[in-house]
Amino acid sequence: MKARLLVLLILFALPSLALDRCVIMREANIYVQPDTTAAKLSNITRGRELTVLEHSNNWAHVTATVREGDEFSDDRDISGWMLDKGIVCANTPNGDQILFGEAVDSENQASQRGGRKGAADDAKRLYYRLSEYFPNSPLAGEALYRAADIQWQIEKEDQSSRKSAKARDARDRLPIDDQLMKKVEKKFPRTKWADLAAFHMLDNKLCGDWNMESKCPEKEAELYEKYAAERPDSPSTPEALYDAAWRYGALMQIYPLEGQEKKVGEAKQKALATAQKLLSKNASPDWNARAQRLIYMVSNNIPVYGKIVD
Repeated sequence: MKARLLVLLILFALPSLALDRCVIMREANIYVQPDTTAAKLSNITRGRELTVLEHSNNWAHVTATVREGDEFSDDRDISGWMLDKGIVCANTPNGDQILFGEAVDSENQASQRGGRKGAADDAKRLYYRLSEYFPNSPLAGEALYRAADIQWQIEKEDQSSRKSAKARDARDRLPIDDQLMKKVEKKFPRTKWADLAAFHMLDNKLCGDWNMESKCPEKEAELYEKYAAERPDSPSTPEALYDAAWRYGALMQIYPLEGQEKKVGEAKQKALATAQKLLSKNASPDWNARAQRLIYMVSNNIPVYGKIVD
């Protein structure tokens, strides 16, 4: 709290300055004085926001939000000096592309074995800041979606490690935070980024373990079919149709266990019809091939679900 008050006092004490709100695209040190031999106040990581109070030679006097320690540490505001390098502001030429490029590089680091620690969080911040600082950029929608996607994947993996992950009812587990995904839909409606966000959010409506009961695959198949009907041009529609068709195929093995043999034929018809819808989309070779495989298996009564060996 004291640090934040100090920052406010500094800002009020410099009313004549045109303060720039910016983003740092590299990792840097913040010092007490504009000198690399001076005491170091803190380290600032990629994608963090800062306010530039003044420039002096090759230095920038800034206030910045930093995090010290591990991921459970609180953010705090500090004021100090840093080398005037890698500071991207709203008026920086090609600033959107610079932030996007750094975010892509950080995302690649996160996917590499032995990649930079914290790279995924760096990428998420950089993508998000791009969408904030350059809202009219042609990269803004994709950047916000990528930020949301990174957060979604991290939280989804965390959710899968909990005991509640196998709960049949989605209401019995902690949902993945969908605020960023909803922001994508709100800020970029009727775009493929909104469509992709909506597809991700179906995860919160899916069951955990089906327990070999028909209720879950029935509900999930309807969810995916509804998505495909409402968003026919979405990049995720082929996947949604496949997911629905596969669930109808799975029901062919589940219904007999519940004494509902009469429903097997209906499930077979729905599986084949939905897979044909996928083929009519002329999607990628991968989805077309998977649809053909599913049609072959369902047509020849080859189980698509469960460990059944004839």
